[in-house]
Amino acid sequence: MTTTTDATATGLAARTGSEECCTLSAGPVDTVDAERIASLFKALSDPTRLRLLFHVAAQGCESVCACDLTEPLGISQPTVSHHMKKLVDAGLLTREQKGRWAHYSVVPSAFAELRAFLDIA
Repeated sequence: MTTTTDATATGLAARTGSEECCTLSAGPVDTVDAERIASLFKALSDPTRLRLLFHVAAQGCESVCACDLTEPLGISQPTVSHHMKKLVDAGLLTREQKGRWAHYSVVPSAFAELRAFLDIA
């Protein structure tokens, strides 16, 4: 019987051409870096936050008004505000107040940091 883990490992070995384990290219991380990366992953661990983040990221460099997030995602404005605050506090988004509405933009350096951390050699 093949388990999901076995199938995943087999697929990874087939893509890399070997049966060896993969390693993170950056090596061990110190406590400060581990806490920073963990806070990013914690913010990304909620499905609603992921949906909001992907909606904002899909706009590219343009900021997105909080008022434009409720209807397409089917969530209430207080829920949007709660989750967007978590993403801003983690450093994944920036928030700019324009009149009565908040506008959000992606922080590219935060995603570069996650990409670098997950770079598997």
